[in-house]
Amino acid sequence: MKQRQLGNTDLRVSAIGLGCMGLSYGYGPATDKQDAIKLIHAAVEQGVTFFDTAEAYGPNEELAGEALAPYRDKVVIATKFGFKNGDSTAGQDSRPERIRQVAETSLKRLKTDRIDLFYQHRVDPDVPIEDVAGTVKDLIRQGKVKHFGLSEAGVATIRRAHAVQPIAALQSEYSLWWREPEKEILPALEELGIGFVSFSPLGKGFLTGAINENTQFDSKDFRNIVPRFAEEARKANQALVDLLGDIAASKHATRAQIALAWLLAQKPWIVQIPGTTKLHRLEENIGAANVELTPDEVNNIDAAFSHINIQGDRYPAPLQARVGR
Repeated sequence: MKQRQLGNTDLRVSAIGLGCMGLSYGYGPATDKQDAIKLIHAAVEQGVTFFDTAEAYGPNEELAGEALAPYRDKVVIATKFGFKNGDSTAGQDSRPERIRQVAETSLKRLKTDRIDLFYQHRVDPDVPIEDVAGTVKDLIRQGKVKHFGLSEAGVATIRRAHAVQPIAALQSEYSLWWREPEKEILPALEELGIGFVSFSPLGKGFLTGAINENTQFDSKDFRNIVPRFAEEARKANQALVDLLGDIAASKHATRAQIALAWLLAQKPWIVQIPGTTKLHRLEENIGAANVELTPDEVNNIDAAFSHINIQGDRYPAPLQARVGR
């Protein structure tokens, strides 16, 4: 697996990591624990060194900690703070005392003596970002945290935080069907020397071709409340999947591999953390690191997709209000 450096730091990770959230949270019933551990082990054995979790993902940190314990010095573990009592439905809480508390409990759950990358999960409008960055800076001085990150933050917040404690990476959604970061975020990160970690690089599964207008999601699946996954939106957005399929066939690859390879071709400091619960999907995603797209092919993909009008908002309004602050 190819390695990439996140920004101007010494943090090097696999170009394709593993988002662990879906193993425990967000997409219906949790995966059987032993099956989840086997999946994480398979990822490590195939060269994945970057694993993403969060306090807010239910028992996910405990799962990641147990699975990665045998490989701890060979992998990078990212986790997040920023919600009241670790509950993403309860609102933000990035008070310094809360950040310190989360760090201590996350270290225990992850069975480790340091957090490699500690993100603020969402910007807290009630706590100055300078206080957040300063608190993480103290944790770094104490050796409990190695690097600081933000998730879904806006450019002004990124600049203010970075002035207090250099940011290793910003995490946000970025994919062929969500290209908003290209407008302001990516230019700012390049200027400041900050890496970018893309979550949902496969459009929460839609870009794989495994979802269509007739798909029925589990009652606990987050996608039930996402406007872009409403039945009519899925029907309209099928044109995106069809086009991706045509391009994939011409490259003897899968839709997912083209979508991931396209992201890797954008900037050398972009990495991605697709999630999956299935071994064959994990292997497919990892295989994307070997799919080379020439600049002409990237331009052709951009030109083809520019004619498709994607339907549906990325988040319902209350959740969208939390991003870009």
